Amino acid sequence: MSHDIRRLSERKRRGEPLSAEEIGWLVEAYTAGVIDDAPMAAWLMAVCCSGMTDEETWLLTDAMARSGEMLDLSGLGRPTVDKHSTGGVGDKVTLVAAPIAAACGACVAKMSGRGLGHTGGTIDKLEAVPGLRTDLSAERFLAQAGEVGLVVAAQSASLAPADGKMYALRDATGTVDSRALIAASIMSKKIAAGSAAIVLDVTVGSGAFMRSGDEARALAELMVSVGRRAGRRVSAVLTDMNAPLGRAVGNAVEVTEAVAVLRGGGPDDVREVSLTIAAWMLVAAGIPASFAEARSMAEKTLASGGAVEALAAMIEAQGGDADALDRPMLGHSARETGEWRAEQSGVISRVDARGVGYAALAAGAGRRRKGDDIDPAAGVCLLRVEGDEVEDGEAVAQVMAGSPDGLADALAELDRAIVISDELPPTRALIIDTIPPEDGA
Repeated sequence: MSHDIRRLSERKRRGEPLSAEEIGWLVEAYTAGVIDDAPMAAWLMAVCCSGMTDEETWLLTDAMARSGEMLDLSGLGRPTVDKHSTGGVGDKVTLVAAPIAAACGACVAKMSGRGLGHTGGTIDKLEAVPGLRTDLSAERFLAQAGEVGLVVAAQSASLAPADGKMYALRDATGTVDSRALIAASIMSKKIAAGSAAIVLDVTVGSGAFMRSGDEARALAELMVSVGRRAGRRVSAVLTDMNAPLGRAVGNAVEVTEAVAVLRGGGPDDVREVSLTIAAWMLVAAGIPASFAEARSMAEKTLASGGAVEALAAMIEAQGGDADALDRPMLGHSARETGEWRAEQSGVISRVDARGVGYAALAAGAGRRRKGDDIDPAAGVCLLRVEGDEVEDGEAVAQVMAGSPDGLADALAELDRAIVISDELPPTRALIIDTIPPEDGA
């Protein structure tokens, strides 16, 4: 049955809910090119202004998930679990938590995205490993999941194609900022990717898309609800993103830091968040009965070296050079380097995550628009973090850039991001809140 997209937009502007048939038609027609971008943009703007009910959000998610291929991971022989982060600065948790969960017996089959703006993407980080391929076919993705138990690949164009088309339009028309559209975008891809369990890392703070805890909690609850409607075992963890996670922000530099954590070193905050996420992945997959057991299992696996072995096996399976993990910056070197130095003595009272993200972006580690090239060697390394005492003239951050202009711009961004004063920074919890699986843990 055909509908009029303009009438659907008018009804949505008035706050009227749309039916399953209407939402299904809209998604199918836009994906097939029957609806042009302009009327679809008007409908998206109506959603941003008037919102969607939880039922509508579920219907939109389901229609988007079914717009393309739906992977079936049920025959892989071990419990499957996926993990998604809403993004942040220095967020290399997938590179640590996924290998831990895989080494503990879960099958982690994950499709990830690329970075855009101040947030980094897991695929960009992995592609800093020489030779590693992320453009895997569905057949290869499934085969590696079964053989290795760990695969992280770029989003397949055949999975939730409606989302790919709608997201590009949302990005171009300023209609990204809608809780319902964000939830449907994320969960349609997770559902189509086929894992029985999903753990959501919903970041909160200046470096995240959700600035407040209330916003993040509402988004997390909506995504968990949608996932459970699809028959998946879903949990969510709200994590702090007011300051960068760890000390490394970029691509090769973040992989190097993740490997340091997997080998028993690295920053405490990266280790803590990664172990927490890995433990919930194990609980969601049904491997241990409780979070306490899962946390103990994750810690023992990390200490044994099994997790770094799992990462190396994944890299080799995807054509990468696992020996690069032993090289500084994976063997990359920046064209330009410089240091941001303190201009007074005192305490570092603020390291703004978004500002550091913009510095890494200016250095060449990110992309301002879809399709931009990135420099795997570019980024920022924090030599001092919030709460540290510094002396006048002391180096606080190192910048690796692809050009002299990029270096200058990155240092200017750090001027705004780093605050030195006489006041200690506020104490913030890394783990803000948790939505456990329905049966608890």
